[in-house]
Amino acid sequence: MKVYTLKTKQFLPISISEAWDFFSSPRNLKDITPSHMRFDIKYISGSEKMYAGQIIRYKLQPVPGVPVSWTTEITHVNEPHFFVDEQRFGPYSLWHHQHRFKEVDGGVEMEDEVNYAIPLGWLGQLANWLFVGKKVKAIFDYRFKVLEERFN
Repeated sequence: MKVYTLKTKQFLPISISEAWDFFSSPRNLKDITPSHMRFDIKYISGSEKMYAGQIIRYKLQPVPGVPVSWTTEITHVNEPHFFVDEQRFGPYSLWHHQHRFKEVDGGVEMEDEVNYAIPLGWLGQLANWLFVGKKVKAIFDYRFKVLEERFN
């Protein structure tokens, strides 16, 4: 199984508590996901406050007309410094997404690191090369732009 990694870093001129409040709320995912993907949260376990073990189920359309169900678990939480979400059921063989927040002069530095794998062996590798890798990067590019507009 080939594992791919995408890392992003962004400065936001907000406090670490503001960053945490925004990014630790699953409800805000829709705001930072391209609208053409039709992101829709179906279920959040427990309270709205993030905790290790929390389950979030949603549907989206990564490709127009192809709905996908996705279930993630919040596996690690160290408020306000980092949290990890991992796919439990969905399109990937592996999805491990680390969100890190660090106070810096004038705001917060936010880092994302996604490690993912696609099923189907060499066909999955071809799919990543042709479009999946580009799609994942485009989603994070979109997030970067939306966050720039929202917090600057």
